[in-house]
Amino acid sequence: MNDFDTHIAECCGHGLLSEEIATIQVNLGFMCNQRCRHCHLSASPERTEIMTWETMSGVLCAAQELECVRFDLTGGAPELNPHFRRFVAELRGRGHDVQVRTNLTVLLERGMEDLPVFLHEKGMRLAASLPCYLEENVNAQRGAGVYSRSIEALRRLNAIGYGTASGLQLNLVYNPAGPFLPPEQSGLEHDYRAALWEQHGVEFSNLLTITNMPIGRFMADLEGSREAARYLALLKESFNCRTVEALMCRHQLSVGWDGTLHDCDFNLALGWPVDHGAPRLLRDFDVEVLRRRRIVTGEHCFGCTAGAGSSCGGALA
Repeated sequence: MNDFDTHIAECCGHGLLSEEIATIQVNLGFMCNQRCRHCHLSASPERTEIMTWETMSGVLCAAQELECVRFDLTGGAPELNPHFRRFVAELRGRGHDVQVRTNLTVLLERGMEDLPVFLHEKGMRLAASLPCYLEENVNAQRGAGVYSRSIEALRRLNAIGYGTASGLQLNLVYNPAGPFLPPEQSGLEHDYRAALWEQHGVEFSNLLTITNMPIGRFMADLEGSREAARYLALLKESFNCRTVEALMCRHQLSVGWDGTLHDCDFNLALGWPVDHGAPRLLRDFDVEVLRRRRIVTGEHCFGCTAGAGSSCGGALA
């Protein structure tokens, strides 16, 4: 039993267990047009890991065993997968609710000019990464010029109805710029909304705050600045028992680009598949075992339970 499991046992009286599979998060590959400093997957243009159509077909087969399952497509930049549009069309054709996690700037890449319209026509929800409403902070985290290109992508999405009062959902995702917890979500959303509208005429649906996990490039930065021990201590000291019920690993399953099953995208980044007797590969998918599995945990899990909590859907408590 690790330290995180000890904290969970004090809250629940047992280890961390899943309750259902309401969402299947599918990582379509680590290829990305950006190289963000906080990326837990260390995605970049040089990464070649990409989900094949054969694996996507396995995901579609597995989904047939689940009712009312939602799909959350992520990467890297999931849009760069050559089978992305075909996969989206299949999922929507089968009636699934689908969300795409986009870094926004990929929508301006050559060959992607019509992608926003495609996503709109398919009724896709978007979770768009914009780690701050200040240009300096975004460019420091994501690279020179990323902020202005992100704003241009948001304007194009607004123009076709995304993020507007009567349009499709366009949520923005905030990540801290350093080794600290996100501020209170609703207050930060107010600041985002005011700044983006006043400066750029940009609208969005909701803001989601996500804590940076001490893995991948963010952990490398922490170690380089000798902040790793302090940040891990902060996460542990900020453990909030009220977040445990809503932890995303308890309600979703993550499928890696190679068909390996994980409890979450962070465990995927670490190469930790599901365990404790649950099938680790998509081809061995067993819905009854997987929906009642014990979660594989580690020190990084304190990131999801710190303060107001963190998940792919934002704050938890």
